[in-house]
Amino acid sequence: MEEQSHLMQTLGGVTLTGHPVALPVPHDGTDARNKQDIGDILHQIMTITDQSLDEAQAKKHGLNCHRMKPALFSVLCEIKEKTGLSIRGSQDEDPPDPQLMRLDNMLLAEGVSGPEKRGGTAAFATATAAVGVGADNSIEHSDYRAKLCQIRQIYHTELEKYEQACNEFTTHVMNLLREQSRTRPISPKEIERMVNIIHRKFSTIQMQLKQSTCEAVMILRSRFLDARRKRRNFSKQATEILNEYFYSHLSNPYPSEEAKEELAKKCAITLSQGKGSTITVSQVSNWFGNKRIRYKKNIGKFQEEANLYAAKTAVTATQAVAAAVHNSQTNSPATPSSGFQMKDEDFHLDAAEDKNNLLNMFTGMLQYLVL
Repeated sequence: MEEQSHLMQTLGGVTLTGHPVALPVPHDGTDARNKQDIGDILHQIMTITDQSLDEAQAKKHGLNCHRMKPALFSVLCEIKEKTGLSIRGSQDEDPPDPQLMRLDNMLLAEGVSGPEKRGGTAAFATATAAVGVGADNSIEHSDYRAKLCQIRQIYHTELEKYEQACNEFTTHVMNLLREQSRTRPISPKEIERMVNIIHRKFSTIQMQLKQSTCEAVMILRSRFLDARRKRRNFSKQATEILNEYFYSHLSNPYPSEEAKEELAKKCAITLSQGKGSTITVSQVSNWFGNKRIRYKKNIGKFQEEANLYAAKTAVTATQAVAAAVHNSQTNSPATPSSGFQMKDEDFHLDAAEDKNNLLNMFTGMLQYLVL
């Protein structure tokens, strides 16, 4: 109550709406009057939004010109100095989002973003050449360029709307904070911190836009490639190899270029045993792109398939561990015939690489048993 009395005296008996209020007198029997004064102040605060713009500007001007405003500002600075110490250490900048960087790289490679507008058509030409499409694909290539141009236009239109909305909102908040800094202490660093918070909130919209655009480009490439060539499905063995990698890296199903080359070699070996065909890295990349889209659209349907491959991988890892133990027992000295006894020195691995392989087998088996 003493703080309220001090604040009212500091304001000179003028409330937020500019009406004079009788200052509380510190004597007995004034509790009811003090409660009524506080109720009047709260009522005036609640009715501020009903004021017209001219009335609000007049009240603001009256507050800025009040003779006790410097004293009020000084009190607010002291309060902020006491309460602001606890939040100064929590202003670390967040690192760049890796998923957003990955989407930016893909859009740049496809020619959707960036100054190079023919990047997507060049990528499509490379893909068509990789699958053996002839030179009579000019019509299809033109259609692909036209549809890719539509995707690019939609993307840039929506991105421009996003940037405009983000800039307008940021500018509005900055102007509001600068205006409030005339009444309460607000430093430039605090304004910058608030701008960063706004940008992080808006980045989720940007990520959704880029994710949808990447999926549209992948679907477009897949449709035109499938429509132009004689569809050559992967063999069952090759599909199992790709599915095993996909579900074993489900948390990040984006294989590196080295992994794609290795998978293409494995799939090519299985195909060479049958039809004598080959699989390119581009085909493996397209398969993973389509697989990610299908899995995302129907996670429940593919969950059963993921469980099957997880169980299969666990069984394979268990068999590999059993084989390693059996080989170690075979190479170790003979045990007494009275019973099965194994000493620590009988179970040994000759190379550090064998130890790492065995550890990786156990780790993979435990991961899939948990899943």
